[in-house]
Amino acid sequence: MKSSIKIILLVLPILALISCSTKKDSSDSTDLDERTSIEMVTDFGTMTIELYNETPKHRDNIVKLAKEGAFDSLLFHRVIENFMIQGGDPDSRNAQPEDTLGNGGLNYRVDAEFLPTIFHKKGALGAARDGNLERASSSMQFYIVQGKIFNDSLLNYDESRINGRLAEHYFKHDSTNKELVDSLQTAYDNEDWSQYSLISDTIRSLAKTYDAFEKHSISEAQRKVYKSLGGTPHLDQSYTVFGEVVKGLEVIDSIAAVSTGPFDRPVSDVRIQSIRVLE
Repeated sequence: MKSSIKIILLVLPILALISCSTKKDSSDSTDLDERTSIEMVTDFGTMTIELYNETPKHRDNIVKLAKEGAFDSLLFHRVIENFMIQGGDPDSRNAQPEDTLGNGGLNYRVDAEFLPTIFHKKGALGAARDGNLERASSSMQFYIVQGKIFNDSLLNYDESRINGRLAEHYFKHDSTNKELVDSLQTAYDNEDWSQYSLISDTIRSLAKTYDAFEKHSISEAQRKVYKSLGGTPHLDQSYTVFGEVVKGLEVIDSIAAVSTGPFDRPVSDVRIQSIRVLE
């Protein structure tokens, strides 16, 4: 991981393997009794989270880490009300108030697992990531969606944003653009952020007219959820969602409401006391 880039949810895209689609939305695509559940105990209460079988790499990764106690005593180090709460940085366990967090993790990434039926509704458990070209996830850092209520006009706008990001992704993986993308990767590897930003802007501009990919549509079933429960639809198909809070949604609201300082870090620490696998 590059120490200069925070592993965050990027509101503006800088940068995957897309899994095969299923016929049902994530809310009913798997027998709930067959899902693995984890219990997350925080300073503000306890959440029960079901992990999706449709995203097995992420499911197995968090289960392994939870059994090792890897998340115990870590902080929710980035909190944005009406958006999400983010934690899982191992550097946060003994962090001082002035420390900048968001760069920590283990020495691997988890392959992206995107499906059109899995989306960022309120309570969704997603994997944070940096700007790697394959959109692979952080080994440890995660976020839980709070979001807000949307109407059809806003959903149409976010659908356009989703497809804009997909256009960039597929543009980068088009062999005719290899030289430009290699230059972007070189700038990233060299931590030359000025050049990286310049090339990113160029790619973003060129990708606006790129259409050699299947566009994503927010389904009617998903729209109903976004218009009632809420969420963050603009992140769909860009960050892997691999579970959902089924008990303790109010805990998300309580954490999201805390006062924050620089880099959206809570002024008073909000700690994950433990994450354990429910048998």
